[in-house]
Amino acid sequence: MKALVEGVWQSPVTDIDAYQAARAAQTPDLFRGWVRAAGGRGFTAEPGRYHLYVSHACPFAHRTTLMRALKGLEQAISVSVLHPRWAGPQGWQFTADPAFPEVTEDHVNGDAALWQTYVRAQPRFTGKVVVPVLWDKAQKTIVSTESADILRMLDCAFDAFATNKTSYYPEELRAEIDELAAIIRPRINGGVYAVGFATSQDGYDRAVAALFAALDDLEARLAHGQPFLLGERMTEADLLLFPTLVRFDAVYHGALRCNLRMLRNYPGLSALARRVHAIPGVAETVKLDHVRRHYYDDLGLIDPTILPAGPLVDFAAEAASAAA
Repeated sequence: MKALVEGVWQSPVTDIDAYQAARAAQTPDLFRGWVRAAGGRGFTAEPGRYHLYVSHACPFAHRTTLMRALKGLEQAISVSVLHPRWAGPQGWQFTADPAFPEVTEDHVNGDAALWQTYVRAQPRFTGKVVVPVLWDKAQKTIVSTESADILRMLDCAFDAFATNKTSYYPEELRAEIDELAAIIRPRINGGVYAVGFATSQDGYDRAVAALFAALDDLEARLAHGQPFLLGERMTEADLLLFPTLVRFDAVYHGALRCNLRMLRNYPGLSALARRVHAIPGVAETVKLDHVRRHYYDDLGLIDPTILPAGPLVDFAAEAASAAA
């Protein structure tokens, strides 16, 4: 395990007991701040003030770049993109690579690795270094590392600077969205990892059954032809699901052994993924070359020296075929 222990980067962590003790002593809601539209104490939405650190490989970071694109916040919120390979001793890094031209330098702090950014915000931080990170340039600190919170903030706090004022968490649907999120986040977003990192046959069998049961339930919601999980309107629930769906056949089916069925075996979920992918700006947030490099190179579940040529996933071509 790679992590910071009281502000010192360790790769790997050499004393798990010391790590756990330091984590327990740390403020539990550290890096769980909230940006609000206006007024109050803390973080206020302003154009140019906030910066996202992301990896295109990570489905949780993908939530934030997806919402940024849908809301038209590219001019209001800047982004730095990390290299998809996490397996090196420094973890997430800003490593120039002609194979991945989307990778950038750290535009705000000039750091070489993301753990250095964490230490800037909290010099004695203990914990794993994850993406996404929402950074406040004004206070020079991390607002949040919780992707679902950042997704909600980008939707609800920045309308004054967004080109698209649509709310994906509308008041009248919030209870239903929250109910779906309580299924999608643990059972599907997290479920693929429960399968991939199972350490026993029994654990794997239970995890894979739970994952596909959840997918079956969502497929049943779409059985009568509604375009999105809650009907005619795309909501936050669809956006929580989409990053997992677009990765499913490409890496989860193979690298994480989620191979009971493929996404293409679910007509309703496949159609939903194609429908979201076709929205202007969304396709640019999907970088399957980054995804494959990360999952097949870093996780150590198969031979990391061989990257697969597929599966070939082309949502635009599938949409054209479905419409024909």
